[in-house]
Amino acid sequence: MSKEPSRRTFIKKTAIAGSAALVLPTFIPASAFGANDRINAAVLGINGRGKSHIQGFMAQNNVQVTTLCDPDMNLLTAGQKTFKEKYGTDVALEQDLRKVFDNKDIDVVSLATPNHWHALATIWACQAGKDVYVEKPGSHNISEGRRMIEAAEKYDRIVQHGVQLRSSPAVQQAIRLMREGYIGRVYMARGLVFRMRGDIGIKGPSPVPAGLDYDLWTGPAPKAPFTHDLVHYNWHWHFDYGNGDVGNQGIHETDLCMWGLDVGFPTKITSMGGKYLWKDSKETPEVLTSIYNYPDEDKIIQFEVRPWYTNTEDGATVGNIFYGDKGYLV
Repeated sequence: MSKEPSRRTFIKKTAIAGSAALVLPTFIPASAFGANDRINAAVLGINGRGKSHIQGFMAQNNVQVTTLCDPDMNLLTAGQKTFKEKYGTDVALEQDLRKVFDNKDIDVVSLATPNHWHALATIWACQAGKDVYVEKPGSHNISEGRRMIEAAEKYDRIVQHGVQLRSSPAVQQAIRLMREGYIGRVYMARGLVFRMRGDIGIKGPSPVPAGLDYDLWTGPAPKAPFTHDLVHYNWHWHFDYGNGDVGNQGIHETDLCMWGLDVGFPTKITSMGGKYLWKDSKETPEVLTSIYNYPDEDKIIQFEVRPWYTNTEDGATVGNIFYGDKGYLV
């Protein structure tokens, strides 16, 4: 099944298609291509998803990752060593993402930073003439997302948001079947994120580790004392930096709910939840129930976030269920 024109165009121009692939083609060194044929990429944020970005870029025949960027030099030096071992070539290191944007030799940047950096980094990249792949959520809040779209349009840049389900042939087939009436008139979608997010404790403030530029890590967020409650992963559960699981894994399922129902913004939203399990440093709800209502279209989305010590729903713990007047699809 063909993909959307915008995605196909992005792949053609920037060769980022492999960033979420599970099976990658044989690597061909970028040195086999002329400099004018090669796309130079930089990966910003290399502790988590950034590792997959590197792998995806380097699987493309005409793409070379030339720069790794992260505020933590410890991660950078380890990443450089791994890169050399895996690909047989050196890669430049940079802690300050602004210097990456100033580098005229870089064509594309991918952003796997914490959420609070997504919008500003995307806008700066567009202003610098770079195309962008930005991980989900595209922005930390709705206002930032609108500014990102404005920047992409103003500077004529390609910006792709990392909702990889839209690239799945199986999901594309499911959407096509629903459009063809396979389960009748589809009126409701459920998004499920039942993932284990256990007690992370309360570590409290501590000295900034050697090699970490904490000012750069904080960036546009309010400055707070350094704590391992945030760096490097648990920022997801703090409002100034992350969005909890409804804005983490939940971005994929929310996007699919909207795509499957063929809807835009809801008319009414109701959400309720809280921290009922652990007295730890997390701020975002551990359990969250959200309803997105489309009364004018007779459609509704139900979204559940909770730990996975729970029942499955027709076998699903992370995924989607669509309900029609002739059946349902998981």
